[in-house]
Amino acid sequence: MAGAASALFLLDIKGRVLIWRDYRGDVSSVQAERFFTKLIEKEGDPESHDPVVYDNGITYMFVQHNNIYLMIASRQNCNAASLLLFLHRLIDVFKHYFEELEEESLRDNFVVVYELLDEIMDFGFPQFTEAKILSEFIKTDAYRMEVTQRPPMAVTNAVSWRSEGIRYKKNEVFLDVVESVNILVNSNGQIVRSDVVGALKMRTYLSGMPECKLGLNDRVLLEAQGRATKGKSIDLDDIKFHQCVRLARFENDRTISFVPPDGAFDLMTYRLSTQVKPLIWVEAQVERHSRSRVEIMVKARSQFKERSTATNVEIELPVPSDATNPNIRSSMGSATYAPENDALVWKIKSFSGNKEYMLRAEFKLPSITAEEAAPERKAPIRVKFEIPYFTVSGIQVRYLKIIEKSGYHALPWVRYITMAGEYELRLI
Repeated sequence: MAGAASALFLLDIKGRVLIWRDYRGDVSSVQAERFFTKLIEKEGDPESHDPVVYDNGITYMFVQHNNIYLMIASRQNCNAASLLLFLHRLIDVFKHYFEELEEESLRDNFVVVYELLDEIMDFGFPQFTEAKILSEFIKTDAYRMEVTQRPPMAVTNAVSWRSEGIRYKKNEVFLDVVESVNILVNSNGQIVRSDVVGALKMRTYLSGMPECKLGLNDRVLLEAQGRATKGKSIDLDDIKFHQCVRLARFENDRTISFVPPDGAFDLMTYRLSTQVKPLIWVEAQVERHSRSRVEIMVKARSQFKERSTATNVEIELPVPSDATNPNIRSSMGSATYAPENDALVWKIKSFSGNKEYMLRAEFKLPSITAEEAAPERKAPIRVKFEIPYFTVSGIQVRYLKIIEKSGYHALPWVRYITMAGEYELRLI
């Protein structure tokens, strides 16, 4: 990384320095505090929202978390994006130690904060930010710090995210392929925005230093291997990997090869920007009777294959803010009036594919409004659901191999699930 950080500052909400660590001796805390106080005073100015600001030969990069600002100052031409990512990782480390990062938790733990600032950055260059590894030799409880601890191998090792000597009686890997469907439908029933955001979530309970290899039905890989790709392969956009994945190997032959961290982590995230057919379609008709009564008729239809079943379906329908005396009948599930959200919530525990259900609700409207009154702004219909053993993209795990020098046999478990993300229909 070209250029290094000069100093790292933790400031309160008014821009006063709480804790700072000088790494190169070329930026003073007085300079930083004066600059930041000026920046906070210009809060209305759009430039004050920039996370990177250059002032008098110093570049300041900062992020806010609760009532704390974390800021890095540098006199060199450094990689700003890399240092901003470092600040976000630092927030994760502090949250691991203090549960919540706030001014009070910093004041209570300033000794630990200084120890962490010494370990995670050296002469202005970020070192390692794995909270699990740091917590092995920086202990928050004083009595646990009496014994001088040797740094774990992971600190000096190329694999900084995993310690050596991990042992399990039963070696298992759980891989969840989770896809969130984001859809926005306008009042004409046209899809304005649709995309799928996916993640490969792993939980590993493996002994030693295992090497894992994962194969997907990725079109680029299958074509490179000369295999038939018709209908069985997918194109993934915006792929982002966990740091454990060997990127050079993926670039060469599209193999996802990695030494996994211990426990839970996101191996990979991706996005599909193709047009997605709404999995659950909702139609609603609203009839007002002499401004004293409103009737809502809702039709919910599942638009996926019969062999799949959506679970925990929740359809939230907006109703007038003054609605009372609900009278609700539904052909499936249960519906309740939630006056605190001005909504009618229809819950269906199990919604099979290619099925249609109806709901009819009637509300009294006690408020008197003028006939020519402007129509109130209506909230969208929001839908939540989960469909196990199903993915919209068609992504498939072709294989998951675990190789470890001791030669043990590990059990890989793979599960697929699709759920609603921002799923809104502006139909009423």
